[in-house]
Amino acid sequence: MTTPVAVLGSSGSIGTQTLEIVRADPERYRVTALGVGRSDLVVGQAEEFRPDVVAVADADAAAEIGPRLPPGTELLVGEHSMADAARTADTVINGVVGFAGLPVTLATLEAGKRLGLANKESLIAAGPVVQRAWQTPGAELVPVDSEHCAVHQCLRANEITGKVGADDRVETIVLTASGGPFRGRTRADLKSVTVKDALAHPTWSMGPKITIDSSTLMNKGLEVIEAHELFGVSFDDIDVVVHPQSVIHSMVTYTDGATIAQLSLPDMRLCIGYALAYPDRLDVPYGAIDWTEMSRLDFQPPDREAFPCLGLAYEAGRAGETAPAWLSAANEVAVEAFLTGLIDWVDIADVVDQSLQRWPGIAAENIDVVLWADQQARDAANAVIAERMS
Repeated sequence: MTTPVAVLGSSGSIGTQTLEIVRADPERYRVTALGVGRSDLVVGQAEEFRPDVVAVADADAAAEIGPRLPPGTELLVGEHSMADAARTADTVINGVVGFAGLPVTLATLEAGKRLGLANKESLIAAGPVVQRAWQTPGAELVPVDSEHCAVHQCLRANEITGKVGADDRVETIVLTASGGPFRGRTRADLKSVTVKDALAHPTWSMGPKITIDSSTLMNKGLEVIEAHELFGVSFDDIDVVVHPQSVIHSMVTYTDGATIAQLSLPDMRLCIGYALAYPDRLDVPYGAIDWTEMSRLDFQPPDREAFPCLGLAYEAGRAGETAPAWLSAANEVAVEAFLTGLIDWVDIADVVDQSLQRWPGIAAENIDVVLWADQQARDAANAVIAERMS
């Protein structure tokens, strides 16, 4: 039986790797929808996979892309286009970057579909809203982030109720972090790092925004919030440990002292394939380890003084409501300002911190409030940047 799959954010790292998996197993999966912001890479993808629909969020780009699509492929245009495309498939891989992925997340869950979630910002920014959508009959959420995919697999080791999730036998969830390109450096050492330095991740190949987040440890902080939302675990029971080899992707410690870990070489295709095939597994061994070559596994605590973004994420997560949305939006603005040369790397955390101090304590009652908080946080972050530059 062939599973219809929508690949949204198809021009990015997650999207292209998803298509690689589908390409390797065309009898099992069929692409029914592709979605991009504005990339014309989707034209070649559409020619190969012949989807029913292609969604392009940017209207100007859509005018250029539309005439080049294969006959029989419908073009959806505008900010709601990818959410509309999500409803055409049984399984949706959400690889859209940033807060723009939220409508895809909600549309998929509200339609009672399976969501392979690589867009952590949507769950972080709108956790309470997403949780309500997740209650839709038939809705499934399988995390694609390597750490949460690992936790999901570790929790299956103690699956009693038939639903994967933390229970009262879970003592601690441990998220591993590679430490990024600046592991071991002090705050003083980091004052002169360049964009090129920050984009040189030692183990993972990712897009620029998530790579910068990895360098600041904000990515790990966002993953702490995401783990809380996905698995219902208290922030006091979620730890972070730096593991440079990126072989152990996360661990779960149970009340009897047993720790279950998921190990593989860094390869996002394993996580994407897990979301596509769950509760089954793929036949292709992405990330398989040659144990004769594995000589050591190292661990150390994160340096929260050098990488304060991790602590800011815990702070926002504990505050709850729209604070995580505020954090995520301010961080997006700060990262973009760094990438474009407006601020230094060390300023990213300061901008986020000062922006977070301006959070008005608004509850996440509905999506409109979350959208308002997102925009207000962006305005606050831009104001902080402007003040620093004046």
